[in-house]
Amino acid sequence: MKKLRVLVLCGGKSAEHAVSLVSARTVWDNLDPKHYEAKLIYIDRKGGWRDSRRKLLSGRVGASEKALMAGSRRVAPFAALAGASVVFPVLHGPLGEDGTMQGLLELAEIPYVGCGVLGSASGMDKEISKRLGVLAGLPILPYAVVRHPDHAPALARRLGLPLFVKPARMGSSVGITKVTTQDRLLPAVREAFRYDDKVILEKGVPAREIECALLGDPWARPGDPLELKASICGEIAPRSEFYSYQAKYLDPGGAELKVPAPIPAASARRVRELSLLAFRALDGYGMARADFLLDKRTGKIWFNEVNTIPGFTEISMYPRLWQASGVATPELIDRLIRLALRRHRARAKLKTAP
Repeated sequence: MKKLRVLVLCGGKSAEHAVSLVSARTVWDNLDPKHYEAKLIYIDRKGGWRDSRRKLLSGRVGASEKALMAGSRRVAPFAALAGASVVFPVLHGPLGEDGTMQGLLELAEIPYVGCGVLGSASGMDKEISKRLGVLAGLPILPYAVVRHPDHAPALARRLGLPLFVKPARMGSSVGITKVTTQDRLLPAVREAFRYDDKVILEKGVPAREIECALLGDPWARPGDPLELKASICGEIAPRSEFYSYQAKYLDPGGAELKVPAPIPAASARRVRELSLLAFRALDGYGMARADFLLDKRTGKIWFNEVNTIPGFTEISMYPRLWQASGVATPELIDRLIRLALRRHRARAKLKTAP
């Protein structure tokens, strides 16, 4: 059979640019050459699209972007997409994970891996995901939305300390600060506003970080090989106050990743149930990683967020959870591509005129 041409998109005009390159390396290395012909498109930090003539150079955050630039030529987006059988966007953060890239791929009428426009946008926006989560019955910690730093002190007093300050539409813990004293609030809010014009204040609780990976078609019939499944649970045990960007990607000893999570069986079942509920509530498709907080005092489980293009680095939970659940990374990549093609075929049958 003719090989499918898989176009891997990486980089992006985002604070998560460097992480994207490492994730893309994992995807690239696990595309079965018997079935797929891989092509790399690198989006530089200014948003320029580049047809890369080189493979990704390193599996480390901070890989040489200059070398990727040197081994590439500028290309228009639609020209870059021409001839692709399917696109695998490995673009973390704004302009890649928030529905904008997914909208471009819809306009180009090319199959693509992962959530659609709405699922990507709702998963990326922490405020919207919380609103939809409340409607679906997910347990949500008290939070407030800040549009101007001057509003933060009054909102923080209502929530009480400690609390977390987060850019509303950013991942990889970029711009997040844990605030334990009032004097740290405004600096934390200003830091978050460096990355987004909407900031979330969220009540802090002493909690363990529990994650669950999702894979499949949420509306498939039971027994379908591609029906939505939830992996076993994993735990992130940071060695600092919380799982920061430093702990995730720059400090090899920043956190301990526990797979499976050492939590009661009933708690693990509940996390998996809530993960499936969250995925459907946010209109997810294909893949996501659902993150929860397990209160150390009460055992209560709180929904935190859904990541619609989760990390694919060597230390990332998404591929590790599926490996521990019996799905090797090449098979995981294969299923994601099959899901992308399935959705495209279904949407191609829809009428476009009355």
